[in-house]
Amino acid sequence: MKLSSLICQDCSKAAVLFNSKKRIIEFISQLAHEQLPQLSQQEILDALLAREKLGSTGIGRGIAIPHGRMTGIEKPLAIILVSETPINFDAIDNRPVDLFIALIVPDGDSQLHLKTLATIADKLNDKDFCKQLRSAKTDQDLYHVIVEQS
Repeated sequence: MKLSSLICQDCSKAAVLFNSKKRIIEFISQLAHEQLPQLSQQEILDALLAREKLGSTGIGRGIAIPHGRMTGIEKPLAIILVSETPINFDAIDNRPVDLFIALIVPDGDSQLHLKTLATIADKLNDKDFCKQLRSAKTDQDLYHVIVEQS
């Protein structure tokens, strides 16, 4: 599975500016709703926040992978955001986060969920790839990095 198969150009946002974990999750919910109009923004927000209550999805090194399971969808959707200013996200290494790859997956397909998370985590282990993502100045540049590198 390629990261580029999960992320569309409209789900790639560079240089976003938010100052809180809640606000960035709300923005992710809004973008996800635009791609999955059968789900309300509130449903998506609730799923993402419920997962965060279990423990932060901030995996360290300035990266977070907020995710949630939803009924009513057939395939995973990923959204990538690069924050202009890192924000406190309660990451496991206590560092602020500037790189977010959010994931909405079909409920009930645990195998697909785990495979998708593994694909994302594996790609984010590539420091060069992360550096290129962080260097993108426009949404189009960010999407281009994803298509070219994954």
